[in-house]
Amino acid sequence: MQHHSVSMYERVKAHVLGKPLASGGLEEQKLTWYWGLPIMASDAVSSVAYAIEEILLVLVPAIGLVATNFLPWVSAPIILLLVVLAFSYLQTIKHYPSGGGAYTVSQDNFGKNVSLFAAGSLVVDYMLTVAVSISSASAAIASAFPELFNYRIVVALGAIALITLLNLRGSKESSRIFGIPTYGFIVLMIALITTGIFRLATGSITPLQYAHVQQANLLQPIMGFAFVVLLFRAFSSGCSALTGIEAVSNSVPSFKKPATRNARIVLVALAAIILFIFSGSVTLATWIKVVPIEKITVIAQMGRAVFGAHNPLFYLLQVFTALILVLAANTAYTDLPNLLALLGRDSFMPHQFTNRGAKLTLSNGIIFLWVAASILVIAFAADVNRLIPLYSVGVFISFTLSQAGMVRKWVRDKERHWQTKMLINAFGAVLTGVTFVIVFLMKFSHGAWILAVAIPLLVLLMEVIHRHYTHVKGSMQITRREFLRRYRRCDTDNHFLCLVLVNGLTRPVLKLLNFANQISGNVIALHVATDEEYAERLQSAWHDYGLDRGIALQVLPCPYRNIVGTIEDYLDVAVDQLQPGGSIAVVMSRVVVEHLYDNLLHNQTTLAISMALRGYRDVATVQVPYSYVRAIENAGADKYPVSATTGTDGLDEYSRHEEQAAQLAREAAQE
Repeated sequence: MQHHSVSMYERVKAHVLGKPLASGGLEEQKLTWYWGLPIMASDAVSSVAYAIEEILLVLVPAIGLVATNFLPWVSAPIILLLVVLAFSYLQTIKHYPSGGGAYTVSQDNFGKNVSLFAAGSLVVDYMLTVAVSISSASAAIASAFPELFNYRIVVALGAIALITLLNLRGSKESSRIFGIPTYGFIVLMIALITTGIFRLATGSITPLQYAHVQQANLLQPIMGFAFVVLLFRAFSSGCSALTGIEAVSNSVPSFKKPATRNARIVLVALAAIILFIFSGSVTLATWIKVVPIEKITVIAQMGRAVFGAHNPLFYLLQVFTALILVLAANTAYTDLPNLLALLGRDSFMPHQFTNRGAKLTLSNGIIFLWVAASILVIAFAADVNRLIPLYSVGVFISFTLSQAGMVRKWVRDKERHWQTKMLINAFGAVLTGVTFVIVFLMKFSHGAWILAVAIPLLVLLMEVIHRHYTHVKGSMQITRREFLRRYRRCDTDNHFLCLVLVNGLTRPVLKLLNFANQISGNVIALHVATDEEYAERLQSAWHDYGLDRGIALQVLPCPYRNIVGTIEDYLDVAVDQLQPGGSIAVVMSRVVVEHLYDNLLHNQTTLAISMALRGYRDVATVQVPYSYVRAIENAGADKYPVSATTGTDGLDEYSRHEEQAAQLAREAAQE
């Protein structure tokens, strides 16, 4: 008796991630509005932890301590943008409940090419969100514990690994873990702002004082056009406060039903919270005259001034600031996997991004983000000031395309009050478009030029991936008439058990069935069903084609998406029922790629199954190659005619080497 054993990898995975969840439990893993709010709010709310500081980092070196007087003037247009964007994304959620935000909107209204630029900018922005947030968190920790200053990169990488692990454990579990710190930060910021303004009103707090040498270094007068450029630069840096407002529209499917209503509640609450915290922080920073200094953040200085240096609330604020900055990355961990899954569904990204892991998470997207963000943190030494010039540029591309797409939708559909909605979105599109130009030009020499290269390259990569999948899909598709014309029934007296793994009625499957019918008269087709609806359609088509008269189709339920384990469970039973000297052949298709790197675009399920079945003494695995390149070359050409009488005479492009392979399979099965 042979039974497959649970591998060390599976045991570790189960211990780290917890018990796997069945596909039917996906709805239970989705977010309510009150737990969805902290998940979606963490990025946008945390922006105040560095947005104000980034504005002052531009102004203070040029105009000294008077820079705080200009903070409200720079912040006012940012607040206006926030309000306009909140309205726009409320409409996006209502009309595009499938998620994807700017990608979906621009795809519907402008077509593929424009939507890819929106998607590319969002992908880059989400990677930077994680890198900037985590780097900022490590800076906040170093502000409270200066001895950790030289270990910022290690702290950042550890935080990214931790948040990746928590997300892999499932949305429901991570929302509970991340929710409390986010709400804690919101409460502490409200306490900081209200206490600070009360103390200002009662005269119990005075502006901060800086050393004479610092003041001398900070006082460099600037006049005229250069001053206008300076304000534009400060505005472009402060626009990082707006990143994250698009998060809710990108992840509507992550919410429980009614998903649209829950998402809109979260967006309204999110906008209100950002508005209060950002405007309140600007007011407080202006009145107490805070400026950036090395090794202690602006928020930390404000907390020390308002609460007192040794007040537990000050240390709590630092801890929760660090936590919210870590959790800000979680917005990207929710949104980017969803976006990559949409792109994978549309064949612009590897199809593996559409697969759900053991905990029903889009685990491949989560792992991709972990790797990409870690590389950015190492490359930029976890330095927020070096990463910020790259940040927020990409998101303004998506802002503008989303607003412009909604304008086109109102003009096209002309629904109720469409003129008013169109004017608001048109105003928003102009505003965000102008902002993008300002942000890009102001940050170009500081590193934004990298995005001018990276985003087009990413769009080009998506086009290449799409072309590959289009070719493969076209080569595999086959009409019912051609399938039945080329299908060959059993013509052998061998009766060892031959199991054929099928995933549809395609050209590769036709080749598998013809091959199996040549080597055995006892063929069973197996379909591992990770999608019940698809399995039902396959069974119906199998019967409709009449294939069940020669080959039975057995559907193996796979609610936990463990394809290899499901096949092993089936084989354990089949092997136990073998007669002495009997054997089983497992026949599966292997796509022959044109280039080695094309393997990254295909699930390596065949390889995984073959590796897993090596330990079975009485089981032979047979990989039948399928070349989509050859199929494309021969498309439309009936080079190898099939006899109309028997359907088995002659050769076609799918069976050129089948006789030789069939003989090898017979020998393998007899061993």
